[in-house]
Amino acid sequence: MLTMEDIIRDGHPCLREVAKEVNIPASEEDKKILKSMMDYLINSQDPELAEKYNLRGGVGLAAPQINISKRMIAVHVKDLDGSQYSYALLNPKIISHSVEKSYLTTGEGCLSVDESIPGFVVRYARITVKGLDIDGNVIKIRLKGLPAIVFQHEIDHLNGIMFYDHINESDPFAITEDIIPIER
Repeated sequence: MLTMEDIIRDGHPCLREVAKEVNIPASEEDKKILKSMMDYLINSQDPELAEKYNLRGGVGLAAPQINISKRMIAVHVKDLDGSQYSYALLNPKIISHSVEKSYLTTGEGCLSVDESIPGFVVRYARITVKGLDIDGNVIKIRLKGLPAIVFQHEIDHLNGIMFYDHINESDPFAITEDIIPIER
């Protein structure tokens, strides 16, 4: 079982690498890693398990965050309507996105970043992601709102990009009126 001790922290070189594609069909080891990433997210959202194992709550996790430079992500998040988005993907890619942008009004956090970094992270409002599930089936998902933001955050990790790289340094809370606010 993954715990916070398995998650590397900001400053670790693996977080700034471009992760390698996963060979398909995925090895049993890669499948086991991807499953353990999803298990972490599910466990971290269970108050009893989170307290027992000192897990910080998370909605997304990328393999580079556990010091594995491979293109694998797990997302376990509910949108504002309560619909569950639970995906463990190999080699995910954003294949299309809206012109419209959005941001989380509460800002973003990251399991690999211990401190709070204030500022708005502007992302695409809608995206389509394509990847492979653990069994090698092609998955194509259209996303908006919070799930779209979470997927973009995790796919950024696969490219060595941290969420705070998107924050405007001179004015961290700068937003134009055409950018859609997303409450969390």
